[in-house]
Amino acid sequence: MTDPREEVRARLQTDRPHSARVWNYLLGGKDNYPVDSEAGDVILTTFPEFAAVARLQRRFLARAVRFLAGEAGVRQFLDIGTGLPTADNTHELAQRIAPESRIVYVDNDPLVLTHAQALLTSAPEGACAYVDADVRDPERILAEAARTLDLSRPVALTTLGIMGQISDADRPAELLDTLMAALPRGSYLALSDGTDNNEALNRAVQVYNGQSANTYHLRSPQEIAAFFTGLDLVEPGVVATASWRPDAGGHEEPTADVSVCGVAVKN
Repeated sequence: MTDPREEVRARLQTDRPHSARVWNYLLGGKDNYPVDSEAGDVILTTFPEFAAVARLQRRFLARAVRFLAGEAGVRQFLDIGTGLPTADNTHELAQRIAPESRIVYVDNDPLVLTHAQALLTSAPEGACAYVDADVRDPERILAEAARTLDLSRPVALTTLGIMGQISDADRPAELLDTLMAALPRGSYLALSDGTDNNEALNRAVQVYNGQSANTYHLRSPQEIAAFFTGLDLVEPGVVATASWRPDAGGHEEPTADVSVCGVAVKN
């Protein structure tokens, strides 16, 4: 019989960088291994602004969830590519506005699973669950999410930096279409990803892909905007991450314009 602990250790692949752990390092977290911090340092050597880009994406998540739970009135969230828990996770942001919000997190990194089970706890009025699954298996994600979410009512699907982890061969647009097709009218998609219009970032990602267990695929802004095909974009549309509904009086740190984002509704 296979020892479950040995299976988890094998999945952790501590000899190779993993995206969630490298991201955690870039955000200043401590839930990573030396191989992850080394990969992060290589990225920062090639593209020093990458840590700032990571922070900007995290702030977009906060603004998007506040919009979705507030102005849009969404009470259910499907967060794919959760990453390691940090400050202002999706359920915390949503439940500050609407404590009855229900959130399902999805990731396929066992370290994320361990931390999520311990830290991603819901307000008593709502619910919070975690699904150990890959975005390449949308049917499994939907089936597991339906244990916590009512898929006949609007759901906000968040995919930050996730489609970039899917190669063209794995048909990322079709994966998103499958997920959104299962959600009713009034559901939303919030998405952000890195663009290929900065040579320093292109080199940094190429180096990262050469040593990581997960490869990242930069795309043009137009290709990322195409992920919203068939949905109605919320103003201001697909824009640079720092430019999507910036907080009044907020001052985003200056960085290269290397990622775009958007929020759209299914009507």
